[in-house]
Parts: sequence; C-alpha cells; structure tokens
Amino acid sequence: MTALLPGVDVSRETLERLETFSELLTKWTARINLIAPGTVGDVWQRHVIDSAQLFPLAPPDFSHWADLGAGGGLPGLVMAIIAAEKAPAARFTLVESDKRKATFLRQATREISLTARILDQRIEAVPPLAADVISARALKPLPELLTLLTPHLAPGGRAILPKGRRAEEELAEAATSWHFDLIRTPSMTDPDATLLTLERIRRA
Repeated sequence: MTALLPGVDVSRETLERLETFSELLTKWTARINLIAPGTVGDVWQRHVIDSAQLFPLAPPDFSHWADLGAGGGLPGLVMAIIAAEKAPAARFTLVESDKRKATFLRQATREISLTARILDQRIEAVPPLAADVISARALKPLPELLTLLTPHLAPGGRAILPKGRRAEEELAEAATSWHFDLIRTPSMTDPDATLLTLERIRRA
C-alpha cells in the first residue's frame, strides 16, 4: 500500500487513477478554465492532495456523496476515485452548470472507469439529492452555500467544505442565520485554509 495522505492509504491502482485524472485536468485546462493557470505546475499537491484530504472526514458508512459546483472534479472525482477502493457501494453525484466543465467530468469518468452521475444543471434546479455527504470547493461564501446545499442534504447528513483565510469571517456571518455543529480541521496543503465539517444544519 502507498500512503497518499495521513489517514488515506490507497493501492497502486488508485494512485494510477489519480495520476490519470491529474493528467486529464492539466490537458483540459489548456482549453477550458478548470484550475488556475498558476497551479498547473503543481496539480498533485494543490488539487489532488488538497481534495483527497476531505475523504477521512466523511462517515465511514456513507452511501451518497454529492459535490456541488463540481468544476474540474475537485474534490468530487478525487473522492469517487478513492471511494472506488474504500467505499465501492457509494454513489456520487456531481452538479456543474457549465456545459464545458460537465463535458470534461463525463469524459474523465469514462477514461478513469468511474461510475458517477453528472448533472449539468444549476444547483437550485436539481431535485433534492438526499446525499449523506455534500462537498463544495470555492463555490460561494458560507451563508449562501448553506442555502444551496441544505435542500440536498439527507437528515443526519454532513457537509465538508474547504475554506480559505476568510473561514472565521464566513462562519460568523453564517451564525446570524444558521445553527450547526462544527468541526474545524486545518488544511494539510494550505496554512491559510480550513476544512469545515458541519452537521445538524438548520435555520436560526
């Protein structure tokens, strides 16, 4: 077994699939804006590992993971690749309204032999997903994000949300309208970033 991250030991096959995904991400970024151009030279650390660190924060028995504003598959496709080994019965739904990015997601799932549902719709237009895990990376400030994600979260579900240096400010803003149980986890890839794990999310 090869250690991808502390807490995530994956097989060589899974590492190879992640490497294939990072190559596809780099290739397609030359045509459409999947990741920031300045991060292309460090896709593995800045995007693959940055996404992979979310996996240990999910419940071990999760059955349906939804990634909102999936963009280039970060973290959604990275989660799906790891779950193919670690949680093979789990379903994945990636929501991305940009048709070009959704096309990339479909192509990547085919080339990596993943099973994931890609919805090229606005989040507000998607029927409730009843996901027990929801992620969203660089999508909206937390108060707006909670409004978007709560209709798609199953009772007892968990939201895992990477946030940057404004995390505490966003939490304070959200607390005026929302109640939730919160765990903060420092990012392994960015000293200014935090992973917010939220449960029991409800309106104040």
